[in-house]
Amino acid sequence: MRAWNGQLFTRSGKLLSVTIRGELWDVAVEQYGYVSDLNAEQLGIPMVELGKLAARGKLRRVWQGVYRFPELPVSANDQLMEYVLWTRDPRAALSHDTALDAYELSDINPADVHVTIPKRAKKLRRRVVPPALIIHYQDLDPEQIDWWEQIPTVTVPTAIDQCIASQVRADLVLQAIDTARRQGRIDEATAERQQRELRGGTR
Repeated sequence: MRAWNGQLFTRSGKLLSVTIRGELWDVAVEQYGYVSDLNAEQLGIPMVELGKLAARGKLRRVWQGVYRFPELPVSANDQLMEYVLWTRDPRAALSHDTALDAYELSDINPADVHVTIPKRAKKLRRRVVPPALIIHYQDLDPEQIDWWEQIPTVTVPTAIDQCIASQVRADLVLQAIDTARRQGRIDEATAERQQRELRGGTR
């Protein structure tokens, strides 16, 4: 890396800010236009560079640590990706009611966005919290997290288990179990267990 006229260049002669923007762009394309300071850290990019790009209008700051490329199109799933990134946890995933709704397993229509992150000593605390965001703390195994529309989302069996535990309306959960079983997304043993738990039985 070398400097000229106060600007940094890579060894190949590319302006460093251009290279950084390109790397972040590649990530944003897969994340509905969003990048986070966690993404920057994973790429080895100093987090201060995000602020510099935002100051030049190349990025739009959405939340603390979450930015968006304004050129990329807006979609109906933007908020879901945005809220997952807001947690700054690489293991964050859509969960509970939100996951059931995403998988279209029942007529559930959650007013809030549910995101699960691993348990921690202290709960997430930020000056500004996105509206209608509910954070759950649960240690999930890697196989309990899948992808829905390029967004980390708990698996179908896990989502149903979470909704049973959080006492989502029984008719909506039962509908989800029946739909998931018909679609082959849970097996008979899992469906029977979940129905039993829904009726107040044990695992």
